[in-house]
Amino acid sequence: MRAGFLVAILLAAAGYTWLAFTDLSYLSSAGRLGPGFFPRIIGVCLVALCAHSLYADFRSREALSAHWRTTLVVAVFSAAFVAVLDLLGGLLSMVAFLGAALAYLNRGRPLQNAALAVILPVCVYLLFKVWLNAALPRGILPLPL
Repeated sequence: MRAGFLVAILLAAAGYTWLAFTDLSYLSSAGRLGPGFFPRIIGVCLVALCAHSLYADFRSREALSAHWRTTLVVAVFSAAFVAVLDLLGGLLSMVAFLGAALAYLNRGRPLQNAALAVILPVCVYLLFKVWLNAALPRGILPLPL
């Protein structure tokens, strides 16, 4: 299961990287870093890390991970996050995703999970909105932030 998941992620990462290199420009018309700068770095790192993990799995002959249910649940949470991103907006989607993932992965600590599920997405939102001046999906009911 782990190898199949890694192959699927590797193919998705390869497609993402291809789009980053073909559709997004590295530099803007003003000579500054363009919209393709971070996606290219992220894509290359994703492909390299997935390929390395896949190689390590085949080398150790580990065909089925002991945590395949956890992997499947996190993959479903990730797919749901992507599905509701435009509907709820970036911030609320991140809060919902992190809340659900932490409730599943870190059982028994609801206060810590709630704090992390709110604080981390707000920090990421402020990083993108204030520091990088990048837009995140607003959603149907945009937040006044």
